[in-house]
Amino acid sequence: MSVSPEMVVAPPPKPVDRSALIAVGLSLLFVVVLLATVAIGAVSLSLSEVLSALMSRISDVELDRDQVLNSAVVWDLRLARSVTAIIVGASLATCGAAMQGLFGNPLADPGIVGVSSGASLGAIAVVVLQISAFGIWTLPVGAFVAGVGTTFLIYGLARPGREGTDSSRLLLVGIAVNAIGGAFAGYLTYLATAEQLQSLTFWSMGSLSSAKWLTVGITVGPAVIGIALLMIWARPLDLLALGERQARHLGVDVRSLRRKLIFVTALLVAAAVSFNGTIGFVGLVVPHIFRLLIGPGHRQLIPFSALGGGLLVMMADLAARTMDPPNEVPIGVIMGSLGGPFFLWMIWRGRTGRADA
Repeated sequence: MSVSPEMVVAPPPKPVDRSALIAVGLSLLFVVVLLATVAIGAVSLSLSEVLSALMSRISDVELDRDQVLNSAVVWDLRLARSVTAIIVGASLATCGAAMQGLFGNPLADPGIVGVSSGASLGAIAVVVLQISAFGIWTLPVGAFVAGVGTTFLIYGLARPGREGTDSSRLLLVGIAVNAIGGAFAGYLTYLATAEQLQSLTFWSMGSLSSAKWLTVGITVGPAVIGIALLMIWARPLDLLALGERQARHLGVDVRSLRRKLIFVTALLVAAAVSFNGTIGFVGLVVPHIFRLLIGPGHRQLIPFSALGGGLLVMMADLAARTMDPPNEVPIGVIMGSLGGPFFLWMIWRGRTGRADA
């Protein structure tokens, strides 16, 4: 029996991979914003000047006076700052995604629940008490140790119970931890010298003004290791987000995973705040947006959060440098003005969702 062309049914078109489209668009925007952060500032540079300055350290081409100046501005000042913004944003965003899985709560964020406050307290103590036991590593080590202790404390007080997670309990614990950390930080600030006080005041509101390639080299290792470990633990994180009992029944060693996640989240927070101060709401805003766009699976959520977090902090830092030149607005002020309304919207959205149910 012959088959006529009319009888042949064409196969349905393959659906467009939404996450792939989002990844391409996000990557292009990331490159555009990165170039903008390098080009825009007190000395504005054209795209050709930026590219020439970037190539100047790679090639052996002889440069004139203006090109030498542009190269120094791009490499020594702006590019180091942009890379720092990427490290900070990626660390805080992936930390937020992991903490939301750990606590089973979409409102979990390093700043809101008090982890950033604890890590900042450790860094402030190192500065004010002039501790130098580990050389240039003393500041991140102090932030890390304080962050680990704070995360264990928070989890012990607000861990998910058998009946699920109570959002108000987590928020109350976060308020208390932030208050205690703020009180100790205030006392250390009272003890600080005039020089230390000026540095701590601006540092406590978050700033990337002290970004250098030395600090990049110190923080990039913990950030990369932490994000890589979270990628490895993506599937156990998915199961843990269902609840501790369900994860345990599916073969997850919940106690071991919990300790690993606490260690890694503290490591990421330490990488973010040790030299740049407290920058809030990145870990809340970015994972939540991508959870709505691509779903809750951590295998995609973590890398998307890393990319989106770096992008958001770069944009916030660019705004901080250009809003009131030649002065610099603390980046924590920028993020607070964005994250505060977003946080209220999340609470309102959760409330209306329960009311509709």
